[in-house]
Amino acid sequence: MMKDRMWWRHLVGLAALVFALVPIIFLISAALNPVGTLSSTSLIPSGASFSNFTKLFHDPNSPYVRWYVNTLVICGVSAVLNVLIGVGGAYAFSRLSFRGRRPGLTGILLVQMFPNFISLTALYLTFISIGSVLPALGLNTSLGLILVYLGGAMGVNTWLLKGYLDTIPKELDEAARIDGASENQVFFRVILPLAVPMLVVVGLFSFVSFLNEILLAGVFLTDTTHKTLAVGLYGLVSGNHNTDYGEFAAGSLLAGIPVVLIYLYLQKYLVKGLTAGAVKG
Repeated sequence: MMKDRMWWRHLVGLAALVFALVPIIFLISAALNPVGTLSSTSLIPSGASFSNFTKLFHDPNSPYVRWYVNTLVICGVSAVLNVLIGVGGAYAFSRLSFRGRRPGLTGILLVQMFPNFISLTALYLTFISIGSVLPALGLNTSLGLILVYLGGAMGVNTWLLKGYLDTIPKELDEAARIDGASENQVFFRVILPLAVPMLVVVGLFSFVSFLNEILLAGVFLTDTTHKTLAVGLYGLVSGNHNTDYGEFAAGSLLAGIPVVLIYLYLQKYLVKGLTAGAVKG
């Protein structure tokens, strides 16, 4: 009787699986379609070939390898620094008592209510001025874009990490201080090791969000050799390149490899961090 009532759950699970896999299968089919147009792409490819991948790596107008390297550097550095800044702010709000603590938390939350594109003009003008003094940090530089991404590091991540740090007993801090540990030693040797699962979650989510970000990267990176994968691949299906959907699909498929590998490598931390955050946060 109970099994008869459970059949619909299997149906829902199967529908969710199909919903998740069909776009991936269609992307693979488009990448293997030698014609390179959406109108000629079907769910099951016919006459499949790797011509789109070959064209992607040999197209002089699309330095894909360079875009790939730019993306890994920008997203990797931004994700790591994003986590460090976020956990630093979370530690201060979770463990330290100071004037303005509650208004500071509220202010951080309110700032995150406004989308990034609202500040786009101000950021653009600011980095024009910065570039005139420090060209390495101005427009059309990876370091400049990394600084822009770090501007939002004190937002949601601070709240998320603070909730996790609040679950770590403060008695551990006090015991470490009694043993002569400094504030830096408490932070780096006690708190950070215990917060690794949530740090991994925040870092991975940050990496994926930066990988998919196109608005700020499209404005700040205009030179072809400085573009990220998101900006470069978008250029393949816009303007005069509106027939290069095969290259776009091939490039998008390869762009997902780092994320998949990171997920597989860090899955034990992801499961622990997400469940702990859901239960204790």
